Amino acid sequence: MDCLDTRVIDSIIDTDKESYNSIQDKGHPFFDYEFLFCLEESGCIGKGTGWDPRYILLYDKDKLVGSLAFFIKTDSYGEFIFDWEWARAYQQAGLDYYPKGVIGIPFTPTTGRRIIVHPEYDFNKCAKKLIQTALRLAEDLGLSSIHCLFVDEDEQKLFTECGFMERITHQYHWHNRDYTDFDSFLEDLKSSKRKQIKKERKSIFESEIEIEILQGDKIEKEHIGAMWQFYFDTHSRKWGNAYLNYNFFDLIHENFSDKVVMVMAKENGMWLGGSFNFIKNSTLFGRYWGTNSEINNLHFECCYYSLIDYSIKNSLQRFEAGAQGEHKFLRGFSAVPIYSSHILFNESASYSISNYLESEKIYMLEIIDSYNKKSPLKYLCN
Repeated sequence: MDCLDTRVIDSIIDTDKESYNSIQDKGHPFFDYEFLFCLEESGCIGKGTGWDPRYILLYDKDKLVGSLAFFIKTDSYGEFIFDWEWARAYQQAGLDYYPKGVIGIPFTPTTGRRIIVHPEYDFNKCAKKLIQTALRLAEDLGLSSIHCLFVDEDEQKLFTECGFMERITHQYHWHNRDYTDFDSFLEDLKSSKRKQIKKERKSIFESEIEIEILQGDKIEKEHIGAMWQFYFDTHSRKWGNAYLNYNFFDLIHENFSDKVVMVMAKENGMWLGGSFNFIKNSTLFGRYWGTNSEINNLHFECCYYSLIDYSIKNSLQRFEAGAQGEHKFLRGFSAVPIYSSHILFNESASYSISNYLESEKIYMLEIIDSYNKKSPLKYLCN
């Protein structure tokens, strides 16, 4: 333990896959070597993309025992913890907000440990050494700040001990209460919402649309090609440039398909739309959606209902359906706090934003409480 030292690399390829995966957190798949490799190899992250990686690795002599994925950011796209107003305030004050540092997963608003430590080692001691290295790296690179996104609550406390400010936002997650089937889940809902969901599902089931759930070796190239086109068209139409390219989906298929669950809809042999999701241990993570047809309730079926059904059948405990979307709340997802940690190296800016975060935290906790009191889930609002 006294021989711990950190090393910084700028590509996941520069470390050994088996060693890296041996220390990865069991909660989510997004720091697995394969996922990061696919992001890099496809060119979705790297120099010139706005996500320039620096992997901080912790060694005990020659044994890899910890890691932290650190990114140099030149904008705030693909983060989902929004700080555009902070950047604007810096600009108005004649200060540079970019480049900044981000500890997180590119394009992936998923909660979980951002610092990974081998289970045989003291987490706090190793994590603080990784954080200290990140702070030195930020200073050496002249970064304005570091933002740790979608950390879990205990990890946020650790960042706070290291001088970071706390922020709380919210998402909507589905939780399995030992449901035996989809109907038993519906019984947890108020009657009006229960009837609405049955009606929405019925509109799909009574049409000529077929819903297929695909996983692992059941996923073929044609599914990847269709999903990429759905994702690209939908993302470009609604939000502008798509973050991910076809090569990313293709590489995920080649390297990581055992962690993928797809819901695909077709009619008369033609693919209409679908969702692309990830699974690890007891949690399902909804990620990408797209369609080439405007069909009522298809989004709800592919992104929520079929995946809730899948979660129940496979005894999964939680389903995170991604960022934003009050329509999730209306369909049986509960409001939950989302934690992030931030440090700004300009003293005046840090003071101002710290005051803002304190008032935002109070407001956000009230919002979460208010949503859940109005929840269609009977056990939350009673």
